[in-house]
Amino acid sequence: MKTILNVIWLILCGLWMFLGYLLAGVLLCITVIGIPFGLAAFRIGVYALWPFGYTVVDRRDAGAPSCVGNVLWLVLAGWWLALGHIATGIALCVTIIGIPLGIANFKLVPVSLLPLGKDIVPTDQPFIGR
Repeated sequence: MKTILNVIWLILCGLWMFLGYLLAGVLLCITVIGIPFGLAAFRIGVYALWPFGYTVVDRRDAGAPSCVGNVLWLVLAGWWLALGHIATGIALCVTIIGIPLGIANFKLVPVSLLPLGKDIVPTDQPFIGR
C-alpha cells in the first residue's frame, strides 16, 4: 500500500516539493556556513519525494547548536517550504482520494520548519535514531 501511495504522491506533489528542497539546498550550500543547512534540505527533500514508509524522530544528541540552527533555517528557507506543504496539502484535500496525501503534506510542515535535530527512519524501525 505504501508503494501505491508513494507513486501517487510522486506524481501529484512529491516531485515539486523535492525540487523546492533541492533549490533551497543548492542556494544554502553556496556558502561554507550554509552547508549543514543545505545537507538538511537534501535529506528532507528525499523524504518529501518518497515519504510513506518513513517517519521523523528526534535525535537524542541534538543540543543547543541544533536549536540555533533551526532558528536560522526558519528564517532562511523553512517558512517558504512550509508554505509549499500547506498550499499543496490544502489543494490535495479538495478531493476525497487526495485527503491522505494532504494529511501527509501537513505532517511534513513541522520538519520543514525545524529540521535540525531530527532523523528520518523507516517506520518499521522508529527507534533507530541516535
